[in-house]
Amino acid sequence: MTEIFKNYIAGQWVEGTSVNENVNPSDTKDIVGRYARASKAQAEEAIAAAKAAFPAWSRTTPQERYEILKKASDEILARKDELGRLLAREEGKTLAEGVGEAMRAGQVFAFFAGECLRLNGEVVNSIRPGVGIEVTREAVGVVGIITPWNFPIAIPAWKIAPALAYGNTVVFKSADLVPGCAWALVDVLVRAGLPAGVLNLVMGRGADVGQTMLEHKDISAISFTGSVPTGRKVAAACVASTPMKKVQLELGGKNPLVVLDDADLKTAVECAVNGAFFSTGQRCTASSRLIVTAGIHDAFVAAMTERLKGLTVDDALKAGTHIGPVVDQGQLDTDLKYIAIGKDEGATLAWGGELLNRETPGFYLQPALFTGVTNSMRIAREEIFGPVGTVIKVKDYDEALAVANDTDFGLSSGICTTSLKYATHFKRNSEAGMAMVNLPTAGVDYHVPFGGRKGSSYGPREQGAYAREFYTVVKTAYTFAG
Repeated sequence: MTEIFKNYIAGQWVEGTSVNENVNPSDTKDIVGRYARASKAQAEEAIAAAKAAFPAWSRTTPQERYEILKKASDEILARKDELGRLLAREEGKTLAEGVGEAMRAGQVFAFFAGECLRLNGEVVNSIRPGVGIEVTREAVGVVGIITPWNFPIAIPAWKIAPALAYGNTVVFKSADLVPGCAWALVDVLVRAGLPAGVLNLVMGRGADVGQTMLEHKDISAISFTGSVPTGRKVAAACVASTPMKKVQLELGGKNPLVVLDDADLKTAVECAVNGAFFSTGQRCTASSRLIVTAGIHDAFVAAMTERLKGLTVDDALKAGTHIGPVVDQGQLDTDLKYIAIGKDEGATLAWGGELLNRETPGFYLQPALFTGVTNSMRIAREEIFGPVGTVIKVKDYDEALAVANDTDFGLSSGICTTSLKYATHFKRNSEAGMAMVNLPTAGVDYHVPFGGRKGSSYGPREQGAYAREFYTVVKTAYTFAG
C-alpha cells in the first residue's frame, strides 16, 4: 500500500510530517489506509487559510451555501453503503450500523442545507420614539472542530454542517484512531464546491494539532467531543486564550435505564441490549446502568442473559454479526480492567466478559453483564465505554429515580413502564438532557437538540435548529430615523 491520504489545507491536498496506519479492529493484519499526520506549523497554516476565507464565505448567499451542502448530502446518501463499509472497517461497528451512520451524516447535511435558508432575525419596537431595532445572527468566525473515534462520520457531520451553513470557516481535526471517514467526508465537501480555505482538514495527534487550535488567537470557537478530563482542559484553554473562545463540549455519560415491575419484559430487554451493548457499548448515550425494581429483577436478568447468549460477536463486516470488536487494544485493556474492578468490588459477573478468538485477529470481547451492583461501585459511576452493563436492584420507582439521578453525568436516561403516571413523572424529573420512554437510551433524531447536563455537556446544544446558538453570534442594531 503506497497511497497516502493527505491533509487538506487552503484548497490543496498536502503531505504531513509522518504517516498514521489505520488498522481494522476486526482484522489487525488489515491496514485500512495510510493517512498523513499534520504538524503544528501545518495547523497554523490551516487556521490562516480559514481566517482568510472567512470574509467572503460569511457573506455568501444562503442559496450558495444551500447548494453546496445539499450536493454533499446527495453524494453521501448515494455512497452510504461504501462509506458504511469504510466506517465498519476502521471503527468496528457492524456493517448495518456503519451504513446507518453514513445515512445519518447525509441527513444532517440535508437538514443544515435547509437551515441556510431558514436563518432569520427580529424587528423589535424600541421603548424610544423614532428608534428601530433589528436583532440578527452572524457567523462566529473560524471554528475549530475536534471529534472522537466512536462516530467517525456522524459527529463530524453534525459539527461541520451547521458551522458551514451559518457562514463560518472550519479547521477540522479528526480522531487519530479513525481518519478514514473524516478524509472521505472532507473529500465529498471539496468536490461539492467549497471555496479554498473554507474547510481545512488537519489529521494528527491532539498534542500537535489540537493544542495549536486551542491556543491560536485566530480561532473564535471550539466544538469538542471526547472525555471529561480532556474536555476540562479544552474549556480552560478556551477561556485562557486571548481573545476568549466560545466553547462547546460533549463529554460522555453513565446513563440509567429504569425498568419497573409493570414494564413489558420483551421491550425492556430489547431496550437494555440495544442501549448497553450495540455499537460495542462505545456510545456516550449507552445505558450502562440498568436500574431494575425488585418484582421484575430476576425475570429481567434471566431474559437478558438468554438474549446475550444469542448475540454473535464477530468481524464487523460479516453477515449475522450483532456486535463488532472493541476499537483498539487500549480500549480493550480498559474494558478488561473494569471487568476485574467489578469482580473485586463484589459484583457478580452474570454473563460474558471473556476474550474471544475469531477467524481473524481482532479485539473481540464477549458482552459483560454484572448483577448485585450498587450505585457506589466504580463500575456504576465511571464511564467504561465498552460492552459492560450493570444491573442495580431497587425496591420501587422512587428509589429507581433517586439512583438514576445519583451520577456526575446527565446525558441520556430511559424508563421502561406501561404506566403513564411514572413515564410522565420520569420525563419531568430525570436529571438528563434527553429522556426516553420504552426506547433505548442511545439513538436520537438529527433535527432536534442533542446534549446533556452536569458533567456530560457544556455550552449550547448540538444538532437541529438549536445548533445556531453556538455557531452564530447575536447582534442588536439600533437606527434613529429622526
